[in-house]
Amino acid sequence: MKRAGVDGRLRVTIWLLIALVAVVPIAAAAASPLLRGREWLWIAGGMAGVVALSLLFVQPLLMAAAPPLTAVRDRIAWHRWGAIAIVALVALHIGALYAYSPDDVTDILLLAAPTSFSVYGVIGMWCLILTVALTSTRRLLRLGYKPWRIVHSVLAVALAGSSVVHAIQIEGAMEDYSKLAICLATLAATTAAVLEINLFVPMRQRKLRNAKAERGTRPATSAM
Repeated sequence: MKRAGVDGRLRVTIWLLIALVAVVPIAAAAASPLLRGREWLWIAGGMAGVVALSLLFVQPLLMAAAPPLTAVRDRIAWHRWGAIAIVALVALHIGALYAYSPDDVTDILLLAAPTSFSVYGVIGMWCLILTVALTSTRRLLRLGYKPWRIVHSVLAVALAGSSVVHAIQIEGAMEDYSKLAICLATLAATTAAVLEINLFVPMRQRKLRNAKAERGTRPATSAM
C-alpha cells in the first residue's frame, strides 16, 4: 500500500513537470507583443499551432509503459483523445490562417510558397492525415499489430520531426527559448516512445517468454 502511494505521488509529480513543459511555451506565445493589433483569425491560427506542438510532446507519453504514466486500461483512450485534439488543432491552424490569407495558404499547400518552413508544415500535415487514415482503415486493411506498429512509429517520427523544423523556422509569436525547449522535448519524447514500443517492449516480452519456457522444460526435482 505504501509503495502504491509513493508511485502515485511520483506519477503526479511527473505529470506536473510534463504540464509545465507543455504550458510554458503556450503562455509565452500568448503574451507575445506580436499578437497586439493582429486580427483574431491570425491569432487563433497561430495559437492553435502552438498548442498542437505542445500536444505532440504529450501524445507519446500517454502510451508510455516504462515508467507507466497512465493506467494500462486508459492508455489507448487517452492516446486516442490526444490524437483527436491534435487533428482538431491542426485543422483550426490551417483553416483560420486560410480565412485570414487564402492566397498565402493556398501557395503553401501547393508547395508554391517561397518559404522553407511551409514545406515542413505540409509534410507534417500529410503525415497526420496518413496516420488518421491508416488508423481508421486498419481493420479493413487487415493490418497486423507488428506492421501497424512500425508504420505508425515511422509516421510519428516524421510528424514530430517535420513539425519541429516547421516551428523552429517560423519567427512568430513563440518565445525562442521556450520554443526550443518544447521542440527538443517533443523529439525526445517521440524517440523514447518509438524505442520503447518497437525495441524494449518486444525485448522484455521475449525475455519473459524464454524464462517461462525454461521453467516449463526444467526437470522436476524429486522430493526428499
